[in-house]
Amino acid sequence: MAFASDTTHRGIAEMNITPLVDVMLVLLVIFMVAAPVLTHRIPLDLPQAGPQSPASPTGIDLRIDAAGEVFWNGTPTSFAALPARLATATQVDEARMPALRIDASADADYGAVARVLAMARDAGIARIGFVRHR
Repeated sequence: MAFASDTTHRGIAEMNITPLVDVMLVLLVIFMVAAPVLTHRIPLDLPQAGPQSPASPTGIDLRIDAAGEVFWNGTPTSFAALPARLATATQVDEARMPALRIDASADADYGAVARVLAMARDAGIARIGFVRHR
């Protein structure tokens, strides 16, 4: 019993564009529906600009040198006066809360830096950074 091959059956040589036409018609309908929505204006009552935004908060530069002396924005101060100065600096609203930048010498006592951090935490300063020298 021999199997005969059907040489008369050939594949379809042309592309079926029916799915392409279906997709294009769906896109046409979507754009026809969406076009009027895009041109429809919505009335908005926008607020007017205020006089001027409040100034950004100034930072506190606190330097601790190798001798253990503390400098508040370049002015020498004592550890005893530091909590009062930090409390005064934080008597502003949350948006204007100053950032504390600690510039500790590499030879500074770790205990002095830890005391400054504890005082800043007690005063409510949340943004504390360390200045790094190269």
